[in-house]
Amino acid sequence: MGKRLFVSVDLDGLGDAVAAVQDLFADASGLNRIDPAQAHVTLFFLGDTDPDRIDEITAALDTAVAEAGVDPFTAEFGGLGVFPSLEYISVVWLGVDAGGDQLTALHEAVAPRLVELGFEPPDHEFTPHVTLARMEHAGGKDLVQAVVREQEPTAGRLRVEEIRLTESVLTDAGPEYQTVERFEL
Repeated sequence: MGKRLFVSVDLDGLGDAVAAVQDLFADASGLNRIDPAQAHVTLFFLGDTDPDRIDEITAALDTAVAEAGVDPFTAEFGGLGVFPSLEYISVVWLGVDAGGDQLTALHEAVAPRLVELGFEPPDHEFTPHVTLARMEHAGGKDLVQAVVREQEPTAGRLRVEEIRLTESVLTDAGPEYQTVERFEL
């Protein structure tokens, strides 16, 4: 059985602020909110992975972090967006007001190293973001559109000193994320 893995920057300590942003959408039907305590920026999604490969993945991430040359930085989270468009919403996300350049640099260092190992390259351009909710059906679409157009919430700032290799464990209550390995900037 493989592990569902991804590379992330976790929003430790910002769970309450993320929940407050999610509350803007509290009345939107069809919107499935993520656990705010598990909020994160995904730098690369590896998917279902043989646990025997974790050593080579760890080595690749060590190299990538060194190559990225990104020092610890402060990220600020704010603003809202959706994928793929306001007409057809599948994901509602919180944006990155500061620190986006560093997050992008980390992604651009990590992605080629993991693609070299045979992982699927991303199928879209990297946009630093924090997933807030997924749209299961369009019942609350009008409300979501209005909030995204009219509100500019902020969710605070965070000192980013590491990236993590994270495992998503599917439970009856939804996914739970567990840190497999940490990589200091």
